[in-house]
Amino acid sequence: MTPAKSTTRKSDGFTAEEKAAMKERARELKAEARANQDRAQGESDLLARIAEMPEADRVLAERIHAIVTENAPGLMPKTWYGMPAYARDGKVVCFFQSAAKFDARYATFGFNDTAHLDDGAMWPTSFALKALTPAVEERIAALVKKAIS
Repeated sequence: MTPAKSTTRKSDGFTAEEKAAMKERARELKAEARANQDRAQGESDLLARIAEMPEADRVLAERIHAIVTENAPGLMPKTWYGMPAYARDGKVVCFFQSAAKFDARYATFGFNDTAHLDDGAMWPTSFALKALTPAVEERIAALVKKAIS
């Protein structure tokens, strides 16, 4: 009896996209280290990423940036996985994810576990974002304030 051939193939390594993502993340980690030390550098990196976004996402991200910086000036602007984010003590509290990033039908504004949004046994941590109305802006401002409380 002859042994069965293996049906699994050896991996040829990382794809070009995976290699590019790893290089981008390495650059971002270096930028994050600078941003944690220098607010202006973090904000510059964040604004550069926003400027690269398609118009619909860029408009949302610019307004989110204004809302967060106005309501939580102590959070440090930075990039996180190529997206605008705001951190305290080096840990991301909230972030914006463009719709174009994952070819989604809406952008996302989200919070990490460092945000103080706990409300009982279950609460939302990210929100689909299609437009910014005055009511939506007020809600985001209130969430950001609560997140840093």
